[in-house]
Amino acid sequence: MPFQARYLFSAAMDVEPDKEALFNEVYDSEHVPILKTVPGVIAVGRFKTEPLTMIIGGERRTIVVETEPTYNALYELESPEVLTSDAWAKVVDRGRWPGQVRPFTRNRRHVLYRRLGA
Repeated sequence: MPFQARYLFSAAMDVEPDKEALFNEVYDSEHVPILKTVPGVIAVGRFKTEPLTMIIGGERRTIVVETEPTYNALYELESPEVLTSDAWAKVVDRGRWPGQVRPFTRNRRHVLYRRLGA
C-alpha cells in the first residue's frame, strides 16, 4: 500500500529485556490506539529490526548497524503540526506509557521525514 501522507514520523527505541512484553502490550493495546485518535494521524505501523543481507554492487553483504534501535513505530501524518497540536499533547502521555514503560526505554530516536515527489 503506498504512503498516503507527505510526512512520516519515526519513534524508535530499545527497551530493557525484562520489560519487553509489557512494552509491546502497552504499545499495541494503549499507546498506538490512543495516538491514532489524534486528527492528522493517518496510520501507524510498528516494526522490529531484522537481520539484513542484500546484494549491493554485485556483492552479497550483511549489514549490521549496532546502534540502531530495535523497535520503530512509523506514523503517517498530514503535517508536522500534528506533533505539536493540542490533541497530541492531550493524549501522548495517557495510559501506562509514561510511568510504566518510557522509563525503561533507551537509545530513543525521533525523526520526521517529508516525502519527496508525487
